[in-house]
Amino acid sequence: MKVSLMPALAIIITLTCSISCCNETGYRIIDGTIVYPTPDRPEDQIPMIGFAAEPIDTVRVGFIGLGMRGPGAVDRMSHIEGVKTVAICDLYHEKLEPVQKILEERGKPRAAEYSGESGWKELCEREDIDLVYIATPWLTHTPMAVYAMEQGKHVAIEVPAATSIEECWQLVNTAEKTRRHCMMLENCVYDFFELTTLNMAQHGLFGEVIHAEGAYIHNLDPFWKEYQDNWRHEFNRKNRGDVYPTHGLGPACWALDIHRGDRMKTLIAMDTDPFNGKKLAGLSDSEDYSNGDHTTTLIRTEKGKTIEIQHNVVTPRPYNRMYLIEGTEGFANKYPKQGFAIRTQGREGDNVGHNSFGIDNLDGEKYVDHETHDSLMSIYRHPIVREDSIVETAKRVGGHGGMDFIMDYRLIYCLRNGLPLDQDVYDAVEWSCLIELTRVSIENGNKPVAMPDFTRGDWNKTNGVKLHIKK
Repeated sequence: MKVSLMPALAIIITLTCSISCCNETGYRIIDGTIVYPTPDRPEDQIPMIGFAAEPIDTVRVGFIGLGMRGPGAVDRMSHIEGVKTVAICDLYHEKLEPVQKILEERGKPRAAEYSGESGWKELCEREDIDLVYIATPWLTHTPMAVYAMEQGKHVAIEVPAATSIEECWQLVNTAEKTRRHCMMLENCVYDFFELTTLNMAQHGLFGEVIHAEGAYIHNLDPFWKEYQDNWRHEFNRKNRGDVYPTHGLGPACWALDIHRGDRMKTLIAMDTDPFNGKKLAGLSDSEDYSNGDHTTTLIRTEKGKTIEIQHNVVTPRPYNRMYLIEGTEGFANKYPKQGFAIRTQGREGDNVGHNSFGIDNLDGEKYVDHETHDSLMSIYRHPIVREDSIVETAKRVGGHGGMDFIMDYRLIYCLRNGLPLDQDVYDAVEWSCLIELTRVSIENGNKPVAMPDFTRGDWNKTNGVKLHIKK
């Protein structure tokens, strides 16, 4: 009896076509989808969801990086009770004295000084520091954060926390192993409008939130020269994809309870050619420039919801973080017009409190009027900024209208009270991982990418974003 080899050969051919291993990149393409492996959690690591460290009465801080963001952080922290600036560090020694003057003007003692190539390590090794605050160029964020956690320090990292999937896993594994907080300093989740709409969503005003949008659309022409050794433009020249996704993605993920009941599952990205990018770099048509002028990313969640994220830093258009959340019963939008649209007709059974301020007959087809908008902003002010004194201090001290101050205030508040931080290490890597994933999608013909589960299956262990307040 003859045995046909055709079925076996067909299976082999199918497997070869549907699964291709990319050893150099760390992912496989399986049935047309790019898939990254999820490493097993080592036995000596513990998940960080809901993690709270022992309370720290006075949070002793060391700052690394005193360029565009660091001095402002030192100043903001000097207005927060229970903070002591112990040490400051920058690659260039001349950056230290202006920051010392900030401390002196605030009536604070001068900090220990570190500079040079290894100064940051010496700072991390001090025994009298609880928190290392990192405001350096992007490529240094993960190495510095990992080393600081290994020295027993909590870390706060400017955005993005990581620039590759490998770095994302380094942050997760180090945080889980050392039991140290690793918070990315994503300030846009603390914008007063974003906080208010988050609170409204959690009270059901928008029904079930099913879609969110965010962006970083900001023409950086006036700022490129401010970056030390042109590092930011060099990153755009060498890297394709959404290289700065967190400002748009952070608020969207909070609105959709990402890794707090849902998770980002699949991503697809697409970009334009680098028309203005090449001009900015002074390159000819034949020379390479990686980052497209405009990048758009679409994400679908495990529960069938969607997120759209955009990035554009080189074309002349108004600033736009494109913050938008859409629900089954309502809508909130900040750019280009801030407002709410809420359907209240037929919702008598919903306990959303709309009757208390007279919006019991809306169809949701247009923005609420100014009076109703202001009422909503007042009634649903988020509990973490309920105190007028905090809001007044935030607006006085500043930092993007006060949201930077609220970010720092909340970080210190949670550390002092032994509470889980608002943003955990999984937020840091989930919001940062688009840097590599969007590039890989684009470079593979806009193929879908299965987003890594950095929680290793713990994404549904909690229900909803909780910004903790001491009882």
